Amino acid sequence: MSNLTEKLPRLGVLITGFSFVAGVFLFAFAYFTVSIPDPNAYVNSQSTIIQYADGSEIGRMGSENRTVVTLAQIPVQVRNAVMAAEDRGFYSNRAISPTAIIRAVWNNVRGGSLQGGSTITQQYAKTAFLTPERSITRKVKELVIAIKLENQFTKDQIFENYLNTIYFGRGSYGVQTASQVYFGTTVDKLTTAQSAVLASILRSPGLYDPGFKKENLPRLEKRFTYVLDGMVAQGWLEKEKAAKIKFPVINARVTSGALAGPKGYVISWVERELNELGFNDEQLMVGGYIIKTTLVKEAQEAAVFAVSKEAPVKAPENLHIGLVAIKPGTGEILAMYGGQDYLKYQFNAATQGITSGGSSFKAFSLVAALEQGIPLSSIWNGDSPKVYDDGIGRPYPVNNYGGESWGNLDLLTATEKSVNTIYVPLGMKAGLEKVVDVARRAGIPESVEMVASPSVSLGAASPHVIDLANAYATFAAQGVYAKPFIINEVQGPNKGILYQGRIQAQEVFRKDVMADLTYAFSKVTSSGTAAVVGARVGRPTAGKTGTSNDNASAWFNGYTPEVAASVAFYRDDATQSLNGIGGLTSVTGGSFPARIWAEFVKKYLAKSPIQEFPAPAFIGGTEPVNFINAVPEMDPALIPPSPSPSPKKKR
Repeated sequence: MSNLTEKLPRLGVLITGFSFVAGVFLFAFAYFTVSIPDPNAYVNSQSTIIQYADGSEIGRMGSENRTVVTLAQIPVQVRNAVMAAEDRGFYSNRAISPTAIIRAVWNNVRGGSLQGGSTITQQYAKTAFLTPERSITRKVKELVIAIKLENQFTKDQIFENYLNTIYFGRGSYGVQTASQVYFGTTVDKLTTAQSAVLASILRSPGLYDPGFKKENLPRLEKRFTYVLDGMVAQGWLEKEKAAKIKFPVINARVTSGALAGPKGYVISWVERELNELGFNDEQLMVGGYIIKTTLVKEAQEAAVFAVSKEAPVKAPENLHIGLVAIKPGTGEILAMYGGQDYLKYQFNAATQGITSGGSSFKAFSLVAALEQGIPLSSIWNGDSPKVYDDGIGRPYPVNNYGGESWGNLDLLTATEKSVNTIYVPLGMKAGLEKVVDVARRAGIPESVEMVASPSVSLGAASPHVIDLANAYATFAAQGVYAKPFIINEVQGPNKGILYQGRIQAQEVFRKDVMADLTYAFSKVTSSGTAAVVGARVGRPTAGKTGTSNDNASAWFNGYTPEVAASVAFYRDDATQSLNGIGGLTSVTGGSFPARIWAEFVKKYLAKSPIQEFPAPAFIGGTEPVNFINAVPEMDPALIPPSPSPSPKKKR
């Protein structure tokens, strides 16, 4: 036992010595293996610029709110305030301060206020070259880079870069932009009081910026005093002058306008597509990329104008309006409207929301029928209600909008009037599996669940607006499907092309089928459920309205030879009725959505020459063909009665 007692101290010394040597070795290894980038790279980082197809700017992502200034342009009182707050011995100490680290650790262990032990050089190393993760590895890298920085650069150079890179909150990087954001002035005009405020805030903007949280103000005032006291203690400020300094007025916090308004939805969608292409958020924030999109400025402006002009003035907050326009045959997204203000509601009504497609899906039944040789001249019965077999022996009742009975109609007129009791048997006759297949070929993705049942013709499925826009773009391109995309080109900071978008297109429908479909849909916009379109646009148009059960969604999907677009109205959960909005008893696809579509196309194509659609092929001829009994009906008596409401108990 005594031998063990004698050996323990020696063993402890041995372990300590070994640990010291190992630590020195590992640090030396890190010193020679950890390299630092150009210390000015972050200072000179650029925001990613997002452009229209013509090169004009849509907006920016990242550090656009940064203006680099020289140390000589930064007043002495600003520099002193920052050092009083963060590193009072900056010019006399080395890259790292062991005493400061020990003091911070001891204070934190004792339960005092959280303190950092980082010098300004360490903070610059962490801000400019490292991630904000908390790990031993990251801390070692920080120490190594800090030492290397001070071996390669002067204190003034490090301090200048630090003051131009540190984050002050409110989207401002560097002391110059912080001066403008918080006090509406340039750094050279800051007072001592204003300097002390900025120096106080940079420690943690989320904790000290009173514009972020009102409860931050007491903390800021306390730290403000700490900074002034530090300046006095270091001899940088006379005590008498410090006593007279009052806390300054700070500008109200204004949310960054980079994503404000409708453009925010565009920028967020562009960012999403860039992420899918392998460009991460960190790269986009400081990489200085130029992103050229497929968006056409005139089209985007026309979309915003159309919604602002035709949308209901007094509408519930949970009303969503989505619009997507696509160039037929290429898949290029020309315009996107996802909402009124991205800063208020980060939900893109054009790409994220889903709602029942309603009669918009009749297009797929019509194409399937035309592919089977069923002509537009075929005669069907449009009385209401009707009952059909749902495919597994159960009754499937069908009613027309408003319960209207149309009698015997040709398929062309049934399309014009959007007759449900004709389109359900039409889909069944053409083949429900074939209807689903048509929808997939047109552009409805597999993520949109579709069931080969009678309801498929009436749009029971719930797509995104961009899905239907692309499907109708396939029709506009006379049967050529193209994968939609919005990124046309990514240019690096060195002007090199890092990514080039490409058209991915293939023919999926016969041209004669598309010619007849377009002819039928042109009747919809000239004298049918969307006659307002033909009356307003003044050029060849084709399209289809869509209104779901209980008027929970309203669509207009249409096209010209130059552009295809979809407009949708729905509320948050896509189940609440739209009726009553804008003073309309019944909100249908032929109301607000069709008006918005018409105004969009009219404005966008105002200076474009008129193009004509191909002439109809009249598949199956023009003579009437009887399809009245093509699909057998079921006995209405088989429909189970609706349960009667239970009597209310008397109180």
